[in-house]
Amino acid sequence: MDVFANRDVCNLIMVDFATNKPILNFPYANTTTTSVTGESVFAYGGQGHPRRVTFYGEKGGTIAIETQMQSAELYSFMTGATIENTATLLKREVLTASGTTLTLSEEPLDGSVNVFKADDDCGTAVEADVEGTSVTITGASGDYVVYYLTTAATGVRKLNLKSTTFPKAVKIYADTYFKTSEDVVIPYKMIAYKASPQLNFEIAFSNTGDPASITITCDLLVDDDDNMLDMIFEDGEESA
Repeated sequence: MDVFANRDVCNLIMVDFATNKPILNFPYANTTTTSVTGESVFAYGGQGHPRRVTFYGEKGGTIAIETQMQSAELYSFMTGATIENTATLLKREVLTASGTTLTLSEEPLDGSVNVFKADDDCGTAVEADVEGTSVTITGASGDYVVYYLTTAATGVRKLNLKSTTFPKAVKIYADTYFKTSEDVVIPYKMIAYKASPQLNFEIAFSNTGDPASITITCDLLVDDDDNMLDMIFEDGEESA
C-alpha cells in the first residue's frame, strides 16, 4: 500500500457546466479546501437505546479557494457579472485659476461639476459655469478643488453587480501532487462535476499585515448521473 502526503495547492480550471467551455484558468490559489458533507440518521432499538442502523442523505460539500492573486476574470466568475469596458468615474483635481477660469483635464458629465476653494475642500461650493473642459468661477484667482464625473471608455474593466446577477454553475478540474514515503511524486487530479459559487464573499483592504486575500466558496452539487467528485491518483512519476 502506497502512503503519501501533500503540501501544495491545486491548480484550477473552471468549465461552464452548461456548455463545457473553459471560462477561467486559475493557477494562483494559496489554499484549496474540499469539504464533503452528509447527513447521518440512525435507527435505534433495544435496552439502552443503542444505534442499530445508519442511513445517509443530503450528500454535498464545498470547495473553498483562498487567493491573494486576483483578477477581473476571477471576480466575474465569483459574481456572474460580465466584464465591461466603460465606466463612470469620479475625479478630484486641484487647479490654479487663470483669472476666473479653471481648465479640467477631461470633459465632465453634465451637472456633475462641484468647485471649492482649496482651503475649504467639500465646504461651501463656488458658483461655476461649465463649457467643455473650461470652468468659469465666481471668485478671485487662487487654488481650487474640483470634483466631477467623467466617462472612461478605454483602459477600464467594470463589473456591474445587480440584484439579478448570479454566477454560473461550473465543472472544476483541479490538479496537484502527493509525495510517497518512497520519495515518489504521485500526480493527483480532482473533478467536481457541478459546483455553484456562493454569493457571499468579503473584500478587505489594509495598509498593514499580509497582502489582501479573498475566499471563494463553491457548493458541490451532482450532475444528471449523480456524479459529485472524482479523486484520481496517477502512477508515481520520478523521484522527487
